[in-house]
Amino acid sequence: MPNATATVTTTAGTFELELYTETMPITAYNFIDLAKNGFYNGLHFHRVIPNFMNQFGCPHSRDPASRRAGTGGPAPGTTYTLPTGETITRNGDGSIPDEFRTPSCPKYSNEVGTLSMANTGAPNSGGSQFFINTAHNKFLDFFDRSTPSQHPVFGRVTSGMDVVNAINNAKTDRSDRPLTPIQVTSSAARTITEPKSTEPRVIATWMI
Repeated sequence: MPNATATVTTTAGTFELELYTETMPITAYNFIDLAKNGFYNGLHFHRVIPNFMNQFGCPHSRDPASRRAGTGGPAPGTTYTLPTGETITRNGDGSIPDEFRTPSCPKYSNEVGTLSMANTGAPNSGGSQFFINTAHNKFLDFFDRSTPSQHPVFGRVTSGMDVVNAINNAKTDRSDRPLTPIQVTSSAARTITEPKSTEPRVIATWMI
């Protein structure tokens, strides 16, 4: 079955994502569930580092000046269901199980244009925050032992990398926060049973 896709429209332009729903279902469907439930509406990319990555998905980033941006996640105990019928329950911090700890997890590297799970470094600490790599950050791979970082890739940019790079080159403050917030005005995720429409349903509004 083909992977799910998503269209992300921002005030800097639009980019398209492929989500690895076939090989990374726990992580990819977490993203899809949050987007379809409007979790990302009104959020900002709160951490942008040139030639490294763009990070987003923290609920505290609704206020682009919030000092708590980067510390939040989904509500504890919330659930979503995989196509297999398995229900995934987010833990007391709103985080999902580390999919990369399963033996069958594919070893996708944090290459340019890939979408990767943010976490604190502690086990099972990834929730709603993700980042798009703008360099080949192989030291972030969960199978790279050169650093303690373990960030599994669960998707990639399929078009609009110029927009991602424009965001990555935005001027930032000392906290790596863009000086001029850029809003994600809509994000529509589609599975194989939801073909792309000429009028896609708006399910998220993010700020970057």
